[in-house]
Amino acid sequence: MIFQSALPYDVFAQRPLPGIMPLGDRPWFLVDDAYAGQMAYRRALVSEKPGAVLATANPGAKAQQEMLADILTQLPDGFVVSDTDVICPDGTRVALDRSTPFLTLARILQDDICLLEKRGDEHVLTGAALCFPASWQLSEKIGHPLTHIHGPVSDYTDVMAKRVQRLFDGVRPGHALWRFNALWYDDPDLHQPRSVSAPRAITDQTRAPYLRSERQVIWRLPESGAVLFTIHTFVVPRAVLCPAPSQEAQITA
Repeated sequence: MIFQSALPYDVFAQRPLPGIMPLGDRPWFLVDDAYAGQMAYRRALVSEKPGAVLATANPGAKAQQEMLADILTQLPDGFVVSDTDVICPDGTRVALDRSTPFLTLARILQDDICLLEKRGDEHVLTGAALCFPASWQLSEKIGHPLTHIHGPVSDYTDVMAKRVQRLFDGVRPGHALWRFNALWYDDPDLHQPRSVSAPRAITDQTRAPYLRSERQVIWRLPESGAVLFTIHTFVVPRAVLCPAPSQEAQITA
């Protein structure tokens, strides 16, 4: 079991969906106290289950290379980057293989990385390194537009879909956006792929022992125009959060 000792934001703060805020001066990527444990798990997944956690659907070569280059310039303190490799905060040296950018990034970052490119009127998921899915399956989403990706989400109405598409259309280079979600889980495992045909059972949030929260960032690549959607996953035991009973019911996705 891999846990963080705390969350870097207040999950009980109420915000209207989709809860988008400017990233501002906040860092794009974080390194927290679960880095070593999460990275050991991620590296094992990409080695043992690459077909489950890595996927592409005709991504643009320019977008992929720009993605890798942009992310390398945004790594926080603790990383040492050279032309040939990256030394990570846990001491692991990762070769910079530019022919497999998603695999390379999965071995460096705690964050899952989703590349979305405009195809017609919508943004399509053309590539991803998704080691820690929260009850969805990459193979069912790759190559599909946002409306398909969010289809099973109950709050994702047609109005919400249009708002989200406008966000992806409107996000500007250097002006990233972010949000967080929060869900109660009975199982703390980070890797929880689940098919739309077998949705996760509703969890009793007054009893579930773990809170899972994703810090999600929407980042525009300036040259290709593609959008990155990155996901940093936190799992914290209820005993650490100790929410008041009145707060428990306020947490939403």
